Amino acid sequence: MTDPAEHFAGQRVMLRRDRASAALGMVVERDEPGEAVVSMRVRDDMTNGFGITHGGMVFALADTAFAMACNELVPGAEGGDAEVTVAAGADISFLAATRAGQTLTAHARRRVASGRAGLYDVTVTDETGTVVAEFRGRSLTTRRTA
Repeated sequence: MTDPAEHFAGQRVMLRRDRASAALGMVVERDEPGEAVVSMRVRDDMTNGFGITHGGMVFALADTAFAMACNELVPGAEGGDAEVTVAAGADISFLAATRAGQTLTAHARRRVASGRAGLYDVTVTDETGTVVAEFRGRSLTTRRTA
């Protein structure tokens, strides 16, 4: 398994501990307050019995971008993360199939943040810009720190 600390060297604490995203080969393209872009090349072992990308892999990519967008970097906090924000729920719509060898990119954006709750949209595209999935995540900020 990929060592997340090595895979995400130079990234913030939550990523350096993220074994799942590291094992899937995710790459952070952008990490800004309320917005994140993460990409992943689809491998053969990420496909289902029909030879298309397993929906769980597409969801995992969108979920990682969502997690980064709702756990904003806080200057001066240990590793950049302050209070831990988790998913309260999420939905995904699969719009187009992809296959091994393609690169998927998830672009997460904050829509609304109110108190401890948040709403985020994530668009997943392939390397041609075709939208392959739309994800909506609902977040809850806990009182725990990273």
